[in-house]
Amino acid sequence: MRSSRPYAMERADDVTENDDRRQSRHRVVIVGGGFGGVQAAKALRHADVDVTVVDRTNHHLFQPLLYQVATGILSPGLIAPALRRVLKKQRNARTLLAEVGDIDLENKIVHASAPDGQHVALPYDTLIVAGGATHAYFGHPEWAEHAPGMKTIEDARLLRSRILGAYELAEVATDPAEQRAYMTFVVVGAGPTGVEVAGQLSELAHHVLPKEYRTIDTRQARIILLDGAPAVLPPFAARLQRYTKRTLEKKGVEIRLDTMATDMDADSITVKGPQGEERIVARTKVWAAGVQASPLAETLAKATGTEVDGAGRLAVDPDCSLPGRRDVYAIGDMVSTIDHLPGVAQVAMQQGTYVGKLVAARAAGDDTTPAPFRYFDKGSMATIGAREAVADVRGLKFTGILGYLLWCYVHVMFLIGWGNRLGTLFNWVRSLRYARFRGHRLISVTASYDEDVTDEHHNLHEPAEHRSHVDPRARPADGRDRPSQQERSAAS
Repeated sequence: MRSSRPYAMERADDVTENDDRRQSRHRVVIVGGGFGGVQAAKALRHADVDVTVVDRTNHHLFQPLLYQVATGILSPGLIAPALRRVLKKQRNARTLLAEVGDIDLENKIVHASAPDGQHVALPYDTLIVAGGATHAYFGHPEWAEHAPGMKTIEDARLLRSRILGAYELAEVATDPAEQRAYMTFVVVGAGPTGVEVAGQLSELAHHVLPKEYRTIDTRQARIILLDGAPAVLPPFAARLQRYTKRTLEKKGVEIRLDTMATDMDADSITVKGPQGEERIVARTKVWAAGVQASPLAETLAKATGTEVDGAGRLAVDPDCSLPGRRDVYAIGDMVSTIDHLPGVAQVAMQQGTYVGKLVAARAAGDDTTPAPFRYFDKGSMATIGAREAVADVRGLKFTGILGYLLWCYVHVMFLIGWGNRLGTLFNWVRSLRYARFRGHRLISVTASYDEDVTDEHHNLHEPAEHRSHVDPRARPADGRDRPSQQERSAAS
């Protein structure tokens, strides 16, 4: 009978050998689990490397459909699958929930912080940074409180609460001027995101909500779309721009071009256009006007002795590597290239695949100079509302229902997971069939209040800082009706 001891020793030797081989393998750290980071990781699935994807959120977000979460069409889970689930079948990849704070290029270490504050050090042989971008308020960061944008799931949830909460507050308001203020919506920026948001706000006001309110007529809502450019959808062909403008105007959207925001507070926005300066009383504002690169771009720029551009983007070489470094790559919205590529998902995805294959080849010993990255433009598209969209696919222009069907096909196929695809299609069909049904309209009451929400006796044209609060969560300033310590403890 064979002894088990030699077998045990053989297994121990195998484990030691596997550990040594694993420690000697090429280590790739990818910062960011967005389009570029995920595609880079997938391109390395057959490479003899160890991949670590680190992100401050636990999900991969499909940003082009965030506005549908904000307007109640889709639930967040359909467009934000867990990052671990996305990469679960890739045996050489792991994911970490941590926020990157610093990158030591000399010692090749990424320094991050776990949710509990614990320091995480990630040594690497090759680093791929896909930090993405955030909102840009053109030197007015204080506007973010009054006009949130859409870059995260939290942003979309906040906007949904503010949009739907505005109608709830208008329903209980007794002053007609106050009702009009709550039912005035201003979208800043007439690019694809701004057009899509404005179109959905019109759908809500005219098709979804009219039969659900008794005091107000939601069809009287005022929706304003403004942009400093002379046309909506500036990157698109002139024919598609004209079609989009006509369609939005038919939906009741008021379009103001060559108009820029100059100031705003909780109750209003001040704009300057061809007719001069005007203050528009509006409780709900949406920012879709500009983006700013991730702060990691500036971190890398300082480490390499270079500078970022006006949008905070980092310049990279034709192979997406940092100047003078062949072990660090940056991709996506946080970089600028020689050919000035647009900040869209397709660019990040193609760059991610390109860099992933390049790193895999170099890890296998291929030191040949790679061909520079070339972007293949698959086209641009944007929805205007139900059954209405515009699309420019390699010179072919589509509008109306054809554009909408093409838009639906492209976007649903880029979602991750068949369950999410089928769920999204189901919600789209249901919203078209049943009077633009919106099945995901859960809101947070607290999110619908700004810090400067006012009482029913205020003058809407008075500066916000001179008025009192009506937020029911606020504590009375004069101490009246303040709960006792015992009552507060009981409530807790």
